[in-house]
Amino acid sequence: MFEVPLLLVLIVITALIFDFTNGAHDCANAIATVVSTKVATPRMAVTMAAILNLLGAFLGTEVAKTLGGGLVYPAMVEGSQILVFAALVGAIVWNLLTWYLGIPSSSSHALIGGLLGSAWAHAGFEAINFSGVVTKVVLPFIGSPLAGFCAGFVAMFLIYWICARFRRPRVNAWFRRMQLVSAGFMALSHGLNDAQKTMGVITLALLLFGYLDTVEIPLWVKLVCALAMCMGTAIGGWKIVKTMGHRIFKLEPVHGFAAETATGCVITCASMIGAPVSTTHTVSAAIFGVGSSKRLSAVRWGVAGQLVVAWVLTLPCAGIVGALAYKILHMIWPG
Repeated sequence: MFEVPLLLVLIVITALIFDFTNGAHDCANAIATVVSTKVATPRMAVTMAAILNLLGAFLGTEVAKTLGGGLVYPAMVEGSQILVFAALVGAIVWNLLTWYLGIPSSSSHALIGGLLGSAWAHAGFEAINFSGVVTKVVLPFIGSPLAGFCAGFVAMFLIYWICARFRRPRVNAWFRRMQLVSAGFMALSHGLNDAQKTMGVITLALLLFGYLDTVEIPLWVKLVCALAMCMGTAIGGWKIVKTMGHRIFKLEPVHGFAAETATGCVITCASMIGAPVSTTHTVSAAIFGVGSSKRLSAVRWGVAGQLVVAWVLTLPCAGIVGALAYKILHMIWPG
């Protein structure tokens, strides 16, 4: 049997491992376009993304509060000290599987799925705040890719209109420099949204163990989560870079700038309202939007179908693993 303090330590460590895999898995979202367009070397791009992910993690807490108390009712899962651990197991298993296969699935939805699955296994559907799930997960799940697609399309259309009088090599020379700014903005927004998700589940664990009375994020939780994501980002995710940067649409610096700027704007807006959106979904859709602005045939729509299947499967698959992990852990630690 685990002593309760030891179990809490184990949960925190597991959460930080998830944050590390999240940084490694989703690092590609912030650097794929800037690497594929050869604006920056992989080493330079990863270093920039790691630093800006770290800074972004300190810029807000709205998403963390959603994960900490907006998706499951704390009163319904009170006393279930293994619930967060089971949720993390579900998320990590799905993350590692998709990372290994090079599938740009959503770490965010893996974590949310694991949390909802373990809460259901503990107390049934009564433990789930369906209103919060609909407004903070389902609607952003649908809305963020649509917003990314539209923003990417509009950004690219405006760039075509503004730069129509200039020669293509000159335009790309401008955007090679500007893309460093757009990639940095996207990495910052990624840290603002994604690092907060792990902050939220650690805060929920502290609530369940009785170390907190309200969903307020302690400073030390912000610090360790930011560092874990930064370290994960530093190792990169090169299989996913290949998918994001080459398989969807052949990118040039101007396309990368448009996709990254569109994605950063959508994610920042979502973070301000506490919606844990997927960077993966948003940037993929933005790249499709950018490609479509040229012509529909420029986009490899077969890849789009594969990505959508992975997106749709993430929540239920991670939820099933989270529920199974809860049942197994409950036999070891009936709490």
